[in-house]
Amino acid sequence: MMTDQTNFVAAALALLGPRGFTCDPDLLEPWLTDWRGRYSGAALGMAAPASTAEVAAFVKLCAEHSVPIVPQGGNSGMSGGATPDNSGASVILSLRRMNAVREFDVGGQSIVCDAGVILQNLHETAEAQNLRFPLTLGGKGSATIGGLISTNAGGTQVLRHGTMRAQVLGVEAVLADGQIFDGLTALKKDNRGFDLKQMLIGSEGTLGIVTAATLRLVPAIGERIVVWAGLQSIHDARRLLVDCQRTLPDALEGFEVVPHHCLEAVLNNEVDARNPLETMHPWNALLEFVTTDSDADALREAVETVLGAALEAQLVSDVVIASNETQAEAFWHLRDSISAAERAIGPAMQHDISVPVAKMPDFIAEVSPAVEARFDGTIAACFGHLGDGNVHFHVLAPPAVTPGEWEEAQGKDISAFVHDAVTRFGGSISAEHGIGQMKRDELGRLGDPVSLVMMRQVKQALDPQGILNPGKLVPLAPAGA
Repeated sequence: MMTDQTNFVAAALALLGPRGFTCDPDLLEPWLTDWRGRYSGAALGMAAPASTAEVAAFVKLCAEHSVPIVPQGGNSGMSGGATPDNSGASVILSLRRMNAVREFDVGGQSIVCDAGVILQNLHETAEAQNLRFPLTLGGKGSATIGGLISTNAGGTQVLRHGTMRAQVLGVEAVLADGQIFDGLTALKKDNRGFDLKQMLIGSEGTLGIVTAATLRLVPAIGERIVVWAGLQSIHDARRLLVDCQRTLPDALEGFEVVPHHCLEAVLNNEVDARNPLETMHPWNALLEFVTTDSDADALREAVETVLGAALEAQLVSDVVIASNETQAEAFWHLRDSISAAERAIGPAMQHDISVPVAKMPDFIAEVSPAVEARFDGTIAACFGHLGDGNVHFHVLAPPAVTPGEWEEAQGKDISAFVHDAVTRFGGSISAEHGIGQMKRDELGRLGDPVSLVMMRQVKQALDPQGILNPGKLVPLAPAGA
């Protein structure tokens, strides 16, 4: 270890103590690889501050020694945004020890919590007061509030409630020089210039390190009705979505699509998984309707009417309504298990993309066969949040390829092909998982030039040393620019 690094490590230990800073390789190792296993790096050490004041002091120390910082929440991101590079010069800044609820305004339906609070724990805290936090996803048991804010996460309830950006009323963050931005106060009206919290949301730790947030809550669900429907085409799924939105606009909370291949993968991988319907269908739709009042019978009657009309019009081939919570959870478990089931099959290029909702069926119907025709032996599988125009467009590798090598070779060509198609349809190459290091260069290739210049200027203004999550999100400027 170089003298400067030795001095830094000694100062970090003096500041945070042995519980707050470590260089132990065994303790570092689990946090050096991303959740998907695609990116691995090295780190000088890992800091785990216990308070915002400690985060600020540590960041100031890093700035003084020009040590890069890689912020990390639950390390469950999908784009390599919380993984250090291979230089070993950076430190991981873990927010997991900061997991307290600071304030809970039950009457005002808001909560102030540290960035390290686990999403599932937040759900349980809200539910104890007959409230709920209206954002959930498969990784709720490990995802942290800070990570969800930094990536502007989505999930299965965006159709009704919006992304993480819509849930955040205020933010506290530590800037690159160690200053604390205190924007936790939630005001419905505030015209004092730029909305700085919105700039931090979705910035993936490149502009500041989120340490706490004020979040909105909504009333707990009085009753929910979960439906699994079999369909012949993705266009039929879109038509069913439109019918449900027109008939039950205030009740439809989720609308997910699952193709035959994805359901089959889950059924083969999960011992206890069962097909909700008697036969397999080319496409499936998972719908959730909710009500916050006691009029559950009226909602069920309305849902049955919509589904009956869809069956009569041959819009759906078969349908089942969950008879209890256990069955409802089983339906959602099928959807949430798709990524794990596909990993068991083999390598895949996974694209988190969005296009305008009305164009999504045409996009899937056109691009899926085009990918399979262009890249022999691949399978294109699209699943996810049709209701908000965001699907996970996965391209599974041909049999017997070498993991790692395939992704770096043909896999990159596949991603470029998919992203070009997304751009042609007027969409985004990242809908809810962030850019991280995985899509940074693609954003530079396909992003609006003016937007990219603005991003670099903001980054330079707030982090002139470039120590906050280097190599992530913000594309490099072209040579000579």
